[in-house]
Amino acid sequence: MVEQIEGRYYATGRRKTATARVWITAGSGKFIVNKQEPIKYFKRPTCETMVVSPLEISKLSNKIDVMCTVRGGGLSGQAGAVRHGLSRALVAYDPELRRSIKRAGLLTRDPRMVERKKPGRAGARKRFQFSKR
Repeated sequence: MVEQIEGRYYATGRRKTATARVWITAGSGKFIVNKQEPIKYFKRPTCETMVVSPLEISKLSNKIDVMCTVRGGGLSGQAGAVRHGLSRALVAYDPELRRSIKRAGLLTRDPRMVERKKPGRAGARKRFQFSKR
């Protein structure tokens, strides 16, 4: 879902079991994830880089304020959800950015999910140890 309300652009991003709600407005480059800085919230530099990548591709990192809330999943799933939501919000903000963001593969929702555990097995694929006798 992507929409514009009073100069703010809103989009939802998803990855694994995480869901991110992202709002962007014209501003000075402030970035807040669950009332914290992305560096403090995500802790890993790879996740922080993943989250900021749509802004770097669109060259708007100092012109847009980003505020988002994320729920569910782990840190990497949440980072992917924020990246997906931010990409969708940027396209709503400026439709001309769609081509560069799409080319980077940031608009496509990653469909991979955890495979369920099957009955009679140790995990989704793993089997219990075989005993000949």
